[in-house]
Amino acid sequence: MAKLSKNAIIGYPAGIITGITYGLNPLFAKPLMDAGASTEAILFFRYGIAVLLLGAYLVLKKESFRINLRQAGVLLGLGLLFSSSSAFLFEAYKYIASGLATTLVFLFPVMVAIIMVFLKVVPSWPVWLSIAATFAGVMIMTGGSGSEPVNPTGVWFSIAAAFFYALFIVIINRSKAIASIPNSILTFYALLAGTVFFLTRCALKGEELMAGLDGFMPWVNLIGLAVLPTIVSTAGLAVATRNIGATKASVLGVFEPITAILVGTVVFGEVLTPNIIAGILISVVAVTFMIMLTKR
Repeated sequence: MAKLSKNAIIGYPAGIITGITYGLNPLFAKPLMDAGASTEAILFFRYGIAVLLLGAYLVLKKESFRINLRQAGVLLGLGLLFSSSSAFLFEAYKYIASGLATTLVFLFPVMVAIIMVFLKVVPSWPVWLSIAATFAGVMIMTGGSGSEPVNPTGVWFSIAAAFFYALFIVIINRSKAIASIPNSILTFYALLAGTVFFLTRCALKGEELMAGLDGFMPWVNLIGLAVLPTIVSTAGLAVATRNIGATKASVLGVFEPITAILVGTVVFGEVLTPNIIAGILISVVAVTFMIMLTKR
């Protein structure tokens, strides 16, 4: 039996932790939404708490926060994309099962491939096959099971969340302006932009920031959102990518929909119809197949 390298011992658990922690989004978000907290307020506190914790960590590490005007513009755009992805995902929770909504966000690698076509980077045949298979999987999911059709509004919100996250990934990988910025600093500014974005939305919509946040448990959920699906998930992805590479780290992202489905079924009693199960399996296998064969 081959001995595992130090990178593998660190990288594989980090990749698994990344998928699991991101899949915990519904565990903390659903109770807050059910208690009457608005999407904007939840995301404002989630991002704000994450910014404070990450900022304190970076200060202790004596990291430089210095960026130029051009970098600030790109980071603002990234923050808006990241925020939009979160907002659409949380809106999707209102219409479809949280496990299904989070699974659909896992389609972002396919979205990246489609965006790259418009940038004149033509995908290989495994990518086209994966795109076709995931499209079929989504159509099967949307069909529900006769008496329980899946609300297409929730599906479209989830796909929009995946699309904005895909744009976020493409810009990070192709923008020369931010190539020299460390992942931790990039994440800090993206979350900071999101904090301002959601605070502004709350003000424009006249949302009560504290609505639905009475008592101890709502704040436990908000801190949980800020720490696990935000900071830990992002940090885990960075550790996994650096130790085992982007391809293997992406494949381990399959733990994201698995966790979300388990949370939705076990904690919230969400019903999984045969159509939804089949569609999820087709989509997850297709995305994993694409990542493994293209090695990009």
